[in-house]
Amino acid sequence: METVAHVVDRFMGLTDRLRFFFGPAARLDPDTPVTHRHDAFEQASEEELSHFVVETDGAGHHYAVRREDLEKQS
Repeated sequence: METVAHVVDRFMGLTDRLRFFFGPAARLDPDTPVTHRHDAFEQASEEELSHFVVETDGAGHHYAVRREDLEKQS
């Protein structure tokens, strides 16, 4: 059975070899804001999720309810 230290050593050796082959990881400036691009898939997802409302019960559990069902209850 391998120890955790041995597994970590093997993983680090693998990453060293990959870094040698692919080069160092590209690092971005952490102060640069993240740019979110809205593609067709994301717009379709937002449209689909817009039919739901997030509700919270007395115990703090969150769940989604269809807007149509809320309107029927009112």
